[in-house]
Amino acid sequence: SLCFPQKLWKMVESDEFRSIWWSEGGRCVAINEELFKEEVLGRVGPLRVFATQSMKSFLRQLNLYGFTKMQRDFQRSASLPEFLAEEAAASAHSQILYYYNPNFNREHPHLLEKCKRR
Repeated sequence: SLCFPQKLWKMVESDEFRSIWWSEGGRCVAINEELFKEEVLGRVGPLRVFATQSMKSFLRQLNLYGFTKMQRDFQRSASLPEFLAEEAAASAHSQILYYYNPNFNREHPHLLEKCKRR
């Protein structure tokens, strides 16, 4: 089975999930917290993506794999899909979490193998 960073990569790249997307031109991952809990962590049985149903545990995994939480710089204009995702989160009063990892970059998929657990 896939390790955590690979699962995450597949999710961000897929169109199946509305709660997680590339941000900052593929250098960051953005997560709509409330929607993610429901859409991803709420899955059970064979559809389950991660072993946990807890947001806290999921975020701990991100930290273990070297992701750091970012404050989003809203000066830059987002791409349209990103803008729509941000609007959806805002209207649902959900927080968007931004995480950065130098080895998790849309333009450089080969770096993913460097994404190791600390």
